Amino acid sequence: MRTVTLRNAFLGAEIVPDIGGGLARLDALGAAAPVPVLRPLAAATDAGSRPRPNQLACFPLLPWSNRLAGGFAFDGRSYQVAPNRDGDPYPIHGDGWLLPWQVIEQGETAVSLRLDRAAGAPFSYVAQMDYALHDATLAITLEVQNTGACALPFGLGLHPWMPRSAGVTLRAPAREVWLGGADKLPASAVPVPPAWCFEHHSPLPASAIDNVFAGWDGGADIAWPERGLRLRIEADAAYYIVYAPAGGDFFCFEPVDHVINAHNMPGGPVHNGLTVLAPGQRLRRQFTFSVDHSPV
Repeated sequence: MRTVTLRNAFLGAEIVPDIGGGLARLDALGAAAPVPVLRPLAAATDAGSRPRPNQLACFPLLPWSNRLAGGFAFDGRSYQVAPNRDGDPYPIHGDGWLLPWQVIEQGETAVSLRLDRAAGAPFSYVAQMDYALHDATLAITLEVQNTGACALPFGLGLHPWMPRSAGVTLRAPAREVWLGGADKLPASAVPVPPAWCFEHHSPLPASAIDNVFAGWDGGADIAWPERGLRLRIEADAAYYIVYAPAGGDFFCFEPVDHVINAHNMPGGPVHNGLTVLAPGQRLRRQFTFSVDHSPV
C-alpha cells in the first residue's frame, strides 16, 4: 500500500492513493508525540490485511454522497445504479472512494491526485483531489468534470471519521434536519430537535444518529476538552451529515453539498443541492480542517 506523507511544523498527513485517494491520518504536531485529529487508519486495521475505505480517516464522496435509491430519472432519461456495498440495498457514496487514484504532482506539503472514470456509467467523469498543508490547516480541494455525452446532476463531499471521547462537543448551526425510515433514506424535513441541536457546542446524542442537516453556513467546530484540541471545519457546502452509532468510539461529521438521495427528492436535484453539469463542465468544492489547541 503506497502512502504519501505531507508534513510541516504544525500538521502531518498521510494519504493512500490506492484506497479511494483517502486520508490515512491527520496528526497535530508540536507535542511530545503526534496527536491524532481524525481517527487514524492504524487504529482500525487488522495487521496484515488490506484496509477498507471505511477504515480510513477520511475519503472523498463523488459523484454523490450517501445513499441513492437505486436509480433516478433526469431530463427524460432513466438511469439505474447498482448497489456497491455488501449488505446495503442501495448504492452509497458514489464510486470515487472505492477506486485507486493516480498521483500527478507531489511535494513536501501538497499532493494532487487524479481519477479517470470516463468509462463509468451512468456517471462518466474525471476528478482531481488536492491536499495541501498551510500552517495548522489541511485544505482539501475536490473537483469533478462531466466527461459524458449528457448533462447529469453531480454532488461532492467528504467523509471524515473523528475519535469520540466522553467530552467531545460539536458546534454546527443548521436550520433543519431530515428524518428517515428503516431504509435510511430521508422522508421529511423538520426543525432541528433539542437533542440534535448544535447551535452552540453540544455533546453528541446518546442514541444513534445518521441524518442530513440543511441550512448550514459551512462552518463547524469540534472540541475534545480532554485532549486540549479543537478542529475547525469550513466548506462551501450547505449540508452536513452526522453519523454516530450509539456506544461507538467514533463519529462522522460529513460536509456535503446536497441532501441524501437528492436525485429523487421532491423539487428535483438542483433544489436539493446537486449541480447539473453539461458535458465538459466542472464542479469544485474546498474543505479546510484547522487545528487549534485553545480551550472551548
